[in-house]
Amino acid sequence: MKTAKIQIVKDFEISQTDNRLFSSFLEHLGRAIYGGIYEPGHPQADEEGLRKDVIKLVRELNVDYVRYPGGNFVSGYDWKDGIGPKADRPRRLDLAWKTVESNQFGIDEFYDWSKKAGTKIMCAVNMGTGTPKEAGQLLEYCNFPGGTYWSDLRAKNGHKDPMGIKLWCVGNEMDGSWQICHLDAAEYGKKARETAKIMKWIDPSVQLVVCGSSGPAQKTFPEWDRKVMEYTYDTADYLSIHKYYENDGNDLDFLASFVDMDRFIRVLEGTADYVKALKRGKKDFFFSFDEWNVWYQSQDQPHGWMEAPAILEDNYSLLDALVFAGLGMTLLNHADRVKIACLAQLVNVIAPICTKKGGPAIRQTIFYPFYFLSKYGRGIVLHPVVQIPKTETKYGETPLLYTSTVHGHDDSVTIFALNISKEDLMVDIDLASFGRLSMTEHICLNGNDLNAKNTFEHPDCVSPREITPVRGEFSKCSILLPKQSWNVLRFKIAS
Repeated sequence: MKTAKIQIVKDFEISQTDNRLFSSFLEHLGRAIYGGIYEPGHPQADEEGLRKDVIKLVRELNVDYVRYPGGNFVSGYDWKDGIGPKADRPRRLDLAWKTVESNQFGIDEFYDWSKKAGTKIMCAVNMGTGTPKEAGQLLEYCNFPGGTYWSDLRAKNGHKDPMGIKLWCVGNEMDGSWQICHLDAAEYGKKARETAKIMKWIDPSVQLVVCGSSGPAQKTFPEWDRKVMEYTYDTADYLSIHKYYENDGNDLDFLASFVDMDRFIRVLEGTADYVKALKRGKKDFFFSFDEWNVWYQSQDQPHGWMEAPAILEDNYSLLDALVFAGLGMTLLNHADRVKIACLAQLVNVIAPICTKKGGPAIRQTIFYPFYFLSKYGRGIVLHPVVQIPKTETKYGETPLLYTSTVHGHDDSVTIFALNISKEDLMVDIDLASFGRLSMTEHICLNGNDLNAKNTFEHPDCVSPREITPVRGEFSKCSILLPKQSWNVLRFKIAS
């Protein structure tokens, strides 16, 4: 049996986690909105057509922000189509996903949903077909107190008080040739800079996220990011980055996806630091990793022009959940620079929550890692000293054990541990810098079948289990981590 050694020193701090790391995303795509969070006539729908069973699961995840309304959708979206009396709202072609948009759900409805779901809004403006002026008008509609055309129209539409949306995305994936009205880095950088000026003139308290690379495979990476940060250094607050992973047939390579995500972030950290030096600036550019997940894009199916088709509804396996956990831990380990992260997406479309039309809502396998990361990942992330056996993957030298450690504000220490080996792993853990501790929980996500999935017929096929924790008080302990497992190890510091 292989062994690993981990020393956790409480003074080796990376950063306090930002609660916005535990955010998600809802786009007008497939059944994310229509049939996902909004289904009038459903037995669980409230008076506004919002599914209460879905809201309950979202609250269970303790999602901080939800990015809306896109995504690719936003680059062709006129937000004004989604306000006012529903009978008067136009049906439009959505060119991004080749569907029909009914516009029965818009910013007013989403604001009401966010309040019921206990989340805040990260709103995106259209930098494709949209203009800086229109972005300012949306912000005015949402946030200006009153006495102007757009703020008074908001009041007329049922929201007298400002919505107070403080986090805004200035477009989406404008580096991508697939994006409606794609721009090159200089064209986007200038447009984003001018949009940011207008938005901050209207509401100086807002924070703005500009488009970085939609993945390291882009030929323009990281030059796109450098140029955009140079144009927007004085006006923007965050750079948006995106990355998805899927299994190409090698389970070990797939489990090692955290290595690739870590390198992606590190390259951007260096790029941002270069721009800071170039600008002779004092401000660090932080990152909004506002799209991340496992997504089987190669399996996406074509469809005709229709309203809310069931597309991009990946049914996640135990293996997917293990990979997902590693990605979430990587975000924690970069909490010094990644301040916002949005699981893409939240309901039905590549999501932890899946619904049946007229029927129940279930937790997918990836629900559980997000749940525990959100529950126990809030605190100070620590940098461990490790001796861990390694193997070779397509990403090069890869540790068989990947960890992330959080010192909670409730005198707790949580170690998230992913064992990607096909063998059990004995881990010696040194926590002496905290004094004496007791172990309160060992939660494990594993199973004999990595391809097992949760379905409506068997919604609990894959779920975490509890392992008996180490007994007594100690400063050091040894814990067995099962093969190919994700573990949550919880410790309480003795008073």
